[in-house]
Amino acid sequence: MAKSSGNEKARPVKEIRMGRVRAAIWENETQNGTRHNVSLTRIYKDGDVWKDSTSFGRDDLPLVMKVSDQAHSWIFDNSQVADLQKEGS
Repeated sequence: MAKSSGNEKARPVKEIRMGRVRAAIWENETQNGTRHNVSLTRIYKDGDVWKDSTSFGRDDLPLVMKVSDQAHSWIFDNSQVADLQKEGS
């Protein structure tokens, strides 16, 4: 992930959304290589304003499970590609 200047807000490398549940995948460079973290949020509308929350209701949980699985697959697939590129260089 490109480093941002002080004015730019950091952006996830990937977002996965199903309905009102979103998984944002963040990339972090460490001494041991690239690591990924995932933030899960629920999107809702409060009047005319869109907001998000990290609390989920019963009916949100199947979507949390699905976006979590897709986030895991994306991280796993992209980690394998990065490892293969390192081996090839």
